Amino acid sequence: MTSAPTALPADLTPAALAPYIQHTLIEVGTTRDRMIKHAEEALAHGFNAAMVPGSWVPVVADVLRGSSVQVASALDFPTVGVTTSAGKAYEAESLVRAGAEQIDIGVQIGWLKSGMYDEFREDIAGVVRASGVPVKVMLELPLLTEAERETAIELSIEAGAAYLKNASSGAIEVANPASIGYLVGRAAGRSRVKASGSIKSYTQAVALLRAGAELLGTSAGIAIVTDTANEKTVSY
Repeated sequence: MTSAPTALPADLTPAALAPYIQHTLIEVGTTRDRMIKHAEEALAHGFNAAMVPGSWVPVVADVLRGSSVQVASALDFPTVGVTTSAGKAYEAESLVRAGAEQIDIGVQIGWLKSGMYDEFREDIAGVVRASGVPVKVMLELPLLTEAERETAIELSIEAGAAYLKNASSGAIEVANPASIGYLVGRAAGRSRVKASGSIKSYTQAVALLRAGAELLGTSAGIAIVTDTANEKTVSY
């Protein structure tokens, strides 16, 4: 199984970014053929993982079986904090049975803002226990005050989160070195950091990795590793 590289090379060529990238396809209406092609792209470029909706995990797992590319999926997403804790834990367990090796989850921001800290922590911990795989939490930093950010980070780490994420997508925040550096500093080695949100160029990707991100979630992975991004390139 592929894991994020631990040492960042001094000279990062575009192709060398592939092991850091979670090749993402979450568009509504994606067909089976397109999803298979997505998994094949992840294999061809040597991405860290193919990030796909839970409904497509079995199909993608079949394509990637026996390879070093992992199957990743997300739950309580794209609108975060709307699934019950029991529902999240059950879905996480079912996704792993279907072949998922990593899971990204939305967090209960409303509970955090309500001071329901035990519930916030247990919501994450339940997924960690049920899945048994690395869990990455989407903290949606722009929606939080400074105090809420610090509390969310501590509670997530206490819950067993393997990775902290700045946001679920570019609709919340365009991934930037400041947010990534903040998470890395607050985590202090207790959790790793994944950058997410409109990552669409080689230059941007390198800046995020230099800031301390160990994974990059993007739908523009191919444009990044081939350094072909332009003003028309999009990524969620």
